[in-house]
This record gives sequence, C-alpha cells and structure tokens, in this order.
Amino acid sequence: MRDLLPKIIATYKVSCLNQRFSLTLAAMATILLLSACVTPPPQKSAVSLPVPVTVPVPVSAPPTSSAQSPVTAPAVVPPSSVKPADYLRSASFSDLPGWAEDDVRQSWPAMLATCQALAKRIEWQEVCRLASEVNPSDEAMVRRYYESQFIPHQLRNLDGNLQGMATGYYEPLLRGARSRNGPYQTALYRVPDDLLTIDMGVLYPELKNMRLRGRVAGNKVVPYFSRAELVSKNLLAGKEVVWVDNPIDAFFLQVQGSGRVALEPGGEIIRVAYADQNGHPYKSIGRYLVDRGELSLEQASMQGIKAWYLANPPRQQELLNANPSFVFFKEEKILDPSKGPKGSLGVPLTPQRSIAVDPQFIPLGAPVFVSTTQPNSVIPLRRLVLAQDTGGAIRNPVRADFFWGFGDEAGELAGRMKQGLFMWVLLPRSLALPQN
Repeated sequence: MRDLLPKIIATYKVSCLNQRFSLTLAAMATILLLSACVTPPPQKSAVSLPVPVTVPVPVSAPPTSSAQSPVTAPAVVPPSSVKPADYLRSASFSDLPGWAEDDVRQSWPAMLATCQALAKRIEWQEVCRLASEVNPSDEAMVRRYYESQFIPHQLRNLDGNLQGMATGYYEPLLRGARSRNGPYQTALYRVPDDLLTIDMGVLYPELKNMRLRGRVAGNKVVPYFSRAELVSKNLLAGKEVVWVDNPIDAFFLQVQGSGRVALEPGGEIIRVAYADQNGHPYKSIGRYLVDRGELSLEQASMQGIKAWYLANPPRQQELLNANPSFVFFKEEKILDPSKGPKGSLGVPLTPQRSIAVDPQFIPLGAPVFVSTTQPNSVIPLRRLVLAQDTGGAIRNPVRADFFWGFGDEAGELAGRMKQGLFMWVLLPRSLALPQN
C-alpha cells in the first residue's frame, strides 16, 4: 500500500483545519476509508530548518478589509524538491527596514517564552543560555544579543515574490454561564467521546505529527459529523463546557481558536482553549457571502459579517453551516491575564509580538522581523516578533497572522487587518544559510 502513496497524493487532495494548529495535506484519507482531514497536534518545537515534503492545499481565511490595494497570497504548491535556499535569502540587519527604530525590548518576553520551549534543542542551547544573561531593560544589550546570535534571512514565496500578506487574530471575551438560562443559549462544547484520532506517523514516518479525524461506524472509519449535522441533530448534548449569549460570537471564537468567558453570576473569567476539531475543512463565511453577492469584498470583515448576521435572522444558521469545520474547547484557568493563550509552540502568546506562520517554511520559535502596515492603514508596522503559532489559513513563506491580544480593541484591529507584508526570519548561526 505504501507504494501507492505517491500516486494517491498526486491524484487526491483534501484540506483540513485545526483553527489555530492545523496543516493542510494531500489526502491520505483514501487509504483508511476516511475522507475527513489530516491535521497535526500542537507542535512543541522546531528541530531544524523545515523542508516541505507534503503537498499543501491553501485554505482561504475570512476576508478582511484594507485601505491598500487588495493583497493576495499566491497559492503555490511546493514540490518535495523545495529546499530552504528556494525561499530564504541571507541578509544583514541593515537590510531590515525599521530595525534600528524598533524597541526590541518589547520582544523579550516572547523570546524568553521561545527558550522555555526550545532550550534543550541542540541548535538553541547556546542561544538560550546567553539569553538568560541579558538585561531585559537594556535596549542596547538586547539588540546586541539578537545581532550577535542570529542571522536574518529574507523570505520569498516560491514564485519569487518577496511580498506576501499579513492578517490578524485575537482573544475575544464572551459572556456566559455554567448552565443554560436566560440569554445564555449557545453552548461551547468539549471533545466528544466518539471523535477518533489516528496518528499517521505510526504507519508513514513522512507524515509525522499528522492526524486523521473520524468516527467508527460498524467496522469502518468514516468522516466525523459536520457542523450542520452536529447542530441539527443535537449530537453534542451533555458535552457543554459553558453557555454563551451570542451565536455569532461563539462562531468567531472557533475561528480565533481560544478566548475568555466572563461567567454569571459572579463575573469569574475563564479561558476556553482549543482542544480539537471535527476534521472538516474550514470554509470562509465571508467568502460565502461575497460569492452570493450579499457583501462586497471590502465589507466582508469580521465586523461586516456580524452586521449581516444580525440583519438576517432567518438565514443565520445557513451562514454558520457554510463552514463545516467545528472546534471543541477545554476550560483553563487564567493565571496571568496579561498573557495570551498557548500557541502551537506550547507557550503563551505575547500580544503584538507573536505571530502564526507556516511551519513548512519558518521554524516555530524563531524571531521574525515583519514590515507591514497598521490595519486598514498605510502607517508602517515594522517590528521584531516571534513565530509561536500556526493556522490552517497560514500558507506560503511570506504569510503571517499577527496576534493583537485580548479584548474588543484587539478584535477591531485583527478583524480589519489584511496588509502587504515582507518578512525576515532570524536563524541561529548553526542553522543559517551560507552568506550570499
């Protein structure tokens, strides 16, 4: 059966989404009688420069608005022969626009979080040991550390284009209750008992960290239920984590992947973190509305979609069901309100200093310098951030999702961000490419 793998990959493709943690992959579902999706668990570390070995199928993100000309991320399929030199070009810190103006001390909490995850990796041991000796309040010392321990490499897409796209995400706050009552009629659910996860790396080492999701029906493994099936058949009864007061906010919580809920009575605030996903591909409800002429592309931001939802009560469930993907949550206590949820690296995200990237091209944990603009603006946004998360819509080398933080203000910024982007990844010297 393994001999058929190349032909199957060449013939069949399927996309899948773990809202913040998934990858897309050529379909292995045929092999296991399962046409659901293949996704990885949260990634704990990056060992070396990634080399694409699979055939990703780009997944579209919810459209957002921009004052600039529309920017698109090219849907380039990297062949197995792609090497780091095909999408990385060594550079110097003087090539980074705005490097000298960025207060790199603001990146230091995220850098230390990276070292929490990677300090035991050979290529990060010395880098992280030296980080422990840096005075975080000394801006010059922090800058010298980065310049001495890392070499910047400009990223380019596989079609040669240096420009890509930046979008944004955030951690929302919802209102909820432990039991269903009054306005709290929409549930957030934990992982159902019958959701089956298959680790593909057991049979196919080249698919390490990839997972199939489905369920057992008789003596077969079949796709798990779609959003429409889960909702219409009430298949998740008894699996409620909390009840919230707004269905569209609950939907966008699934898109963001994690959030906080203020519970009544009493006002206790908990975090609901990503736990798993039903294995169906993410489909943009913004694109659904645009394709049907309900909204223009410029109107299809998160804010515009919410406005359409509120204005069209009879069609609300139709809109939500346009995305068959469904995310399950787990409850977590909030130990430090200033920190974000854990990303794919397994460490809390730092507001405005953490990004989600495509780990096929950027090692998780690496510092990345981004040159883009503020949401819906031409005001420059140039700063050092850390690659600490992934996302199903984040595909291609020059592609990033910018974590804005927690709350309504962060949500306004995230919902309107779709900007042109240039990126430089800072690699430890042991991983750096030969100088051009």
